[in-house]
Amino acid sequence: MKNIYLDYAATSPVKKEVLKAMMPYFSQEFGNASSIHKFGRDAKKAIEESRRSIAKFLNCKPEEIIFTSGGTESDNLAIRGLIEEIYYTYKNFKPHIITSAFEHHAVIDVCRDLEKKGLVEVTYLKPSIKGVINVKSVSDAIRKNTVLISMMYVNNEIGTVQPIKEIGKLVQKLKAKGKKLYFHTDAVQAIEYFDGDVKKLGVDMMSLSAHKFGGPKGIGALFVKKGVKLHHQNIGGAQEHNLRGGTYNTSGIVGMAKAIELLSYQPSAISHQLAKLRDYFIDRILKEIPDTRLNGDAKLRSPNNINISFKYIEGEAILLHLDMAGIAASSGSACTSGSLEPSHVLLSLGLKHEDAHGSIRFTIGEVTTKKDIDYTIKTLKKIVKRLREMSPFS
Repeated sequence: MKNIYLDYAATSPVKKEVLKAMMPYFSQEFGNASSIHKFGRDAKKAIEESRRSIAKFLNCKPEEIIFTSGGTESDNLAIRGLIEEIYYTYKNFKPHIITSAFEHHAVIDVCRDLEKKGLVEVTYLKPSIKGVINVKSVSDAIRKNTVLISMMYVNNEIGTVQPIKEIGKLVQKLKAKGKKLYFHTDAVQAIEYFDGDVKKLGVDMMSLSAHKFGGPKGIGALFVKKGVKLHHQNIGGAQEHNLRGGTYNTSGIVGMAKAIELLSYQPSAISHQLAKLRDYFIDRILKEIPDTRLNGDAKLRSPNNINISFKYIEGEAILLHLDMAGIAASSGSACTSGSLEPSHVLLSLGLKHEDAHGSIRFTIGEVTTKKDIDYTIKTLKKIVKRLREMSPFS
């Protein structure tokens, strides 16, 4: 039986160069980077070299990189950290956050939690039917007490690319007029294929997660522009400028830096090839399987993302049959794969509950071939036909 992996948005395999760079830090260079002896100093040196490498890729200062456990922690530190700092500094001020209705749960759930505690007011902007946020809607939502805009760079479920650079310009103009406003972007799904230059994007904070681009799991980073004050979320150590206590994950940090370094040399031809495969995949599904719909804009999307709704059947049933055929895909974010609720991302586009339930996310990678796609479509056609014959709604 074939084994075809089409779930790269959930996680990606660690690249061999990354694993090779990490290996010494599991056994030979095992020192705690917070220790003052040679073992600790050697580990600390590797961490600071990694920090410089990531900073170079993002076009920022090394001290503006904070290492975390991944995208979720980075999002939490950015949003909760900023709001709590404001809360402890300005006692009688209730800040306002602008975000989108289809953010990753690491953003949207933090905003809801802060809202529930009465610490903030939040505006959740709805995307267009094609899954793109309008810059004017962001501008119109800004109030006197707006302190933070948090907008994801690439949507994790439907792969649509948001106008981050344009929102960044809007924020910079308002700052120039004296408004205290910060801009955060969750770039977890974007950094492999899109510009990560924080100066060009005009962001104050950016979240990254290594395992989405060939690095190890359990390590991420948050870019925090100099001058942005955050309240620490991990208490118990002075690491990362007192913002993130805990023993350094030296091997993970080294691995993340190596994965970032490889992105620096990744030819643009890879993105073009993926986009070509993506479009081939989408075109064949829409032409050869009736009652299907592409979720999200056809062009303003990640080169590796295909999200399709199959009418009259459940996405979970499709996934189980695909898995039995050796094909791995997803019904949405890997973080919510155990939920029976329809995707909040798809509902925000205006899909009905039943159509949202019948949606599948395929995400391709560097090693995905046309043969893989052909086999998947051939298998998918049989599965959909069989399931619709069994469905009372078909």
